[in-house]
Amino acid sequence: MAVRLRFMRHTAALLSTFTAALLLAAPSAHALFKVIGPDGRITYTDRPPLASEGRVMPVNRDTGRASDPALPLALRQVATRFPVTLYTASNCGEACALGRNLLSKRGVPFTERTAETDEVREAWTRLVGGLEAPVLKVGEQQLRGYTPVAWDETLDVAGYPRQSTLPVSYQAPPAIPLLERRPAAPPPRTPPQAPAVPAPEPGSNPSNIRF
Repeated sequence: MAVRLRFMRHTAALLSTFTAALLLAAPSAHALFKVIGPDGRITYTDRPPLASEGRVMPVNRDTGRASDPALPLALRQVATRFPVTLYTASNCGEACALGRNLLSKRGVPFTERTAETDEVREAWTRLVGGLEAPVLKVGEQQLRGYTPVAWDETLDVAGYPRQSTLPVSYQAPPAIPLLERRPAAPPPRTPPQAPAVPAPEPGSNPSNIRF
């Protein structure tokens, strides 16, 4: 099930499950790690660090955020190699809800990026390569439109478990707007006006100028 953004007609996108196998080509070198050393110093690296180097937190390349260190080790390793991003739109309705529910039911930690207005059309097309919503990105593989069979098989190939292994205390991060909202520029400041100086009366000498 797929939904076009508001400026396109609604349509259903049928995707071949054959593309799921391409996920194996996604290199693990794309993963980034945030390391908090024993002295509190924070460093970032694309090399899987040793546990002795400090506290290690995988970083999502799409959002720049470190993933939850409380995730089970096996799940954290999969999420580091193949981070999951769900692209949704405000008018995508049931299709986006079903996609979100599939990920939650399987216990897949994911980041949601949402398009809230028509102004994001150019950014949406650039990021996902089309106008369908929702879009699932697993590693470097993108699936446009909600097709549960293709989504499940792609997640299977990546190594995500079928049943949730997330801790009970896990909380999914809130959705992030596709485009950063910029605060409105403050109005230009009007320079203060100098008080009006009355014209001198004829024959007067207000500046005490000597002749």
